[in-house]
Amino acid sequence: MGVTGIGGLFLRSSDPEGRAAWYRTHLGIDAGGDAVWQQDAGMTVFAPFAADSDYFAADQSFMLNLRVDDLDALVTSLEAAGIDVDRRPEWETTDYGRFARIHDPEGLPIELWEPPADA
Repeated sequence: MGVTGIGGLFLRSSDPEGRAAWYRTHLGIDAGGDAVWQQDAGMTVFAPFAADSDYFAADQSFMLNLRVDDLDALVTSLEAAGIDVDRRPEWETTDYGRFARIHDPEGLPIELWEPPADA
């Protein structure tokens, strides 16, 4: 008996329908209303960070990390849609995978993570 996974993520929003549409359009996530997003099985990290961590902005209580299978293609698509994507050389690792960061329309930080091929 125990928890088997994350059942939902609920965000307060000044424009719930617009924000859900952004997630559907740019990230392919069935978001909003009665939508149910069927995910691929895989690793999930659930990690509280120190209150003074600089891993993401101090004014955000959490950061969403999404697993992706082709980071370069997704980044190209996001940039073509006018979405700023932050990439840094130190985020290109062989141990943990590759990362990029974006923000949703209301400023929520989103880390895009392509796990290493052998994960």
